[in-house]
Amino acid sequence: MKTCLADNKSRKKNIVSESIKENIKIFWYKFSKNKLSVVGLSIVILTMLLALFASYIAPYPEHVQEYVDYDSANLPPNSTNLFGTDIFGRDMLTRVIFSFRDALLMGIIVLVISVPIGTFLGLIAGYYSGTWIESTIMRTTDIFLALPPLLFALAIASVLEPGFKSSVSAITVLWWPWYTRVVYGMAQSIKNEYFVKNAELIGASKVHILIKEILPNCLSPVFTKMALDVGWIILIGASLSFVGLGEQPPKPAFGQMISDGVRYMPEFWWMVLFPALGVAFTILGFNFLGDGMRDALDKGVR
Repeated sequence: MKTCLADNKSRKKNIVSESIKENIKIFWYKFSKNKLSVVGLSIVILTMLLALFASYIAPYPEHVQEYVDYDSANLPPNSTNLFGTDIFGRDMLTRVIFSFRDALLMGIIVLVISVPIGTFLGLIAGYYSGTWIESTIMRTTDIFLALPPLLFALAIASVLEPGFKSSVSAITVLWWPWYTRVVYGMAQSIKNEYFVKNAELIGASKVHILIKEILPNCLSPVFTKMALDVGWIILIGASLSFVGLGEQPPKPAFGQMISDGVRYMPEFWWMVLFPALGVAFTILGFNFLGDGMRDALDKGVR
């Protein structure tokens, strides 16, 4: 008897494993059909590698901290400093590479906090549609969505001590409603499907229905939005840094470097160009990746 049960469990595990492998193959086939998606994935992988191994890749890691070399200040791009140097003689390439680290870290932290909150509230509001629970959650969500994200982030960050943590806090406060709205619409339609009604008829708990039945069917748009949102989070973080509310000197940040370089335009153009390209490069990569994921996860795409 025990042997039979063990064999059944083993067969179920093999079936699940084969199903996962097949789904991955289908996903990659659809994803790879769009060449821009593959380009976006390559860009994202490259930026992650730069962020993870910045200390080993950057030519002058000491230029990230307090460092001054006025003899090498304001040098245009050359063989020694490929992106030139800033007004303190610090290598711009090094500082751009290290900026990827905080930019990606900000995107990850914001999503790790805001996605579970927004998803949970969206599930609850969608499943209990037509009740005071839905009204409370969705009217609160609407209030947050009515506020311009950048202005709202600036307002929050301005009352906090300038720094990386303040930027993350400001963006996180305004980001969860977007996921609440997405999941709410999905949950509202899925709760009327036959498999949900069957689970209710056999006496499944509300937690089981929400987590096991409805949530898995809401994850595709959530994952797609997460990929697209990283670029927007980095852009808003750079904007906060640009006005002095983000990462503080001497630590490098895209917005801060652009802000410092604008004062010396157009003579020292490289101080603005390369940090701006770093932001654009990252946003473009995540946007291409998100578009590819959306097409690959769309069941209507073949």
